[in-house]
Amino acid sequence: MLLGLSRLHCIQLLDALPKLEQHVAIVGGGPAGLMAAEVLAAAGVQVDLYDAMPSVGRKFLLAGQGGLNLTHSEPADAFAARYADRRDAVEPMLQRFSAAELRAWAQGLGIGTFIGSSGRVFPLDLKAAPLLRAWLHRLRDQGVRFHMRHRWVGWADSFDTVAASTLAFETPQGALKVCADAVVLALGGASWTRLGSDGAWVPCLQARGVEVAPLRPSNCGFDVAHLNARGEVRPGWSEHFRSRHAGAPLKNVALAYAGPGGQVFAQAGEFVVTDGGVEGSLVYAASSVLRDAIGADGREVAHIDLLPGRSADWVAREVAHPRGSRSLSTHLKGRLRLDGVKAALLYELLPRDAIADPQRLATAIKALPLTLTAPRPIDEAISTAGGVRFEAMDTSGMLRALPGVFCAGEMLDWEAPTGGYLLTACFASGVWAAEGALRYLGQTPVAHSAAPVR
Repeated sequence: MLLGLSRLHCIQLLDALPKLEQHVAIVGGGPAGLMAAEVLAAAGVQVDLYDAMPSVGRKFLLAGQGGLNLTHSEPADAFAARYADRRDAVEPMLQRFSAAELRAWAQGLGIGTFIGSSGRVFPLDLKAAPLLRAWLHRLRDQGVRFHMRHRWVGWADSFDTVAASTLAFETPQGALKVCADAVVLALGGASWTRLGSDGAWVPCLQARGVEVAPLRPSNCGFDVAHLNARGEVRPGWSEHFRSRHAGAPLKNVALAYAGPGGQVFAQAGEFVVTDGGVEGSLVYAASSVLRDAIGADGREVAHIDLLPGRSADWVAREVAHPRGSRSLSTHLKGRLRLDGVKAALLYELLPRDAIADPQRLATAIKALPLTLTAPRPIDEAISTAGGVRFEAMDTSGMLRALPGVFCAGEMLDWEAPTGGYLLTACFASGVWAAEGALRYLGQTPVAHSAAPVR
């Protein structure tokens, strides 16, 4: 009894009172977290966004230094195929918030976009900062509250209730507890620690029974091995090669790999020689296949076509052409336009007897063996693979082990190549998780509004 009223009368009175505003806490201020905040705030939910860094969108801004490749214009079926064995999980997100809708959303912020010659989509000014500024202005107008330098360290209770429980944060002012009706975690992967993605969330979720696939580097470079003067395989490049060619781009080449498990990669493009290996767009495109193969076998050999625009027969004829008193280097430069770092790679990776044999040399120019020994550390990678397994969530993105907690962005177990696919999936998963949270709160999500593409 309360003030002379029965329990039934108390419940009836409480039900008759106006409902308090629903409150969602978002942890992580990257594209996925910010997009989740926008969807939730537009539905009238009070949103508080927490991030460990001094400001949001730090990795997003870094991506903008290369022109901010927002998305890609290829057809939806080809686009979805970029997510490989996680296509079935990611495709529903893309159907809910597609590449075209992402462009329309940017236009709604006053940021026009254009399609480049490769099909990639960029802001007209090729910058991330104006888009982020406009976005944050709109979010603040919607009532989103931002809390910087708040590092999430888990939960402050036993999480034995049905509702999303009390979050624990470390702040400059000390420990903080935050209660919310629902939670969206958008904590990123484990690359670029200095920008906030450090993977520290993994043990927090595993301790609560959430299944997490190990985080691994994706879109990454690789360490290599070379042949010394005695034909012995040694790690890295020789000092002679490294000191002269580290940082040099290899343009207009092709990379091919055929693994014992049936993995196949073949693509033209370019990459860069580093102090101890290789990196760049062509290497990144092959990275998932090569990483997994190296993890199983310890090292793998890919092949570089130094002249993909020429046939093997043409190369063989030009190499075998009599060179008289000219040196081999002069001969290769004059007959095949092969010099600089490309020619140097032949001397670095082939035994001396192969260099002296025109037939073997011609074969190597079209398929130069490159021994890869390990992917570069995860903190150097553009993105990460692994994360919260989709099997640990329901179809709305809610963790089965933690009712009321949703996950989005790169912390999910998917990976994709560069080219706009990473950002698009982060945006789309933010919409997906936010709409899942709305359903959990008893609301019906409405179409995410955006201005039309012009």
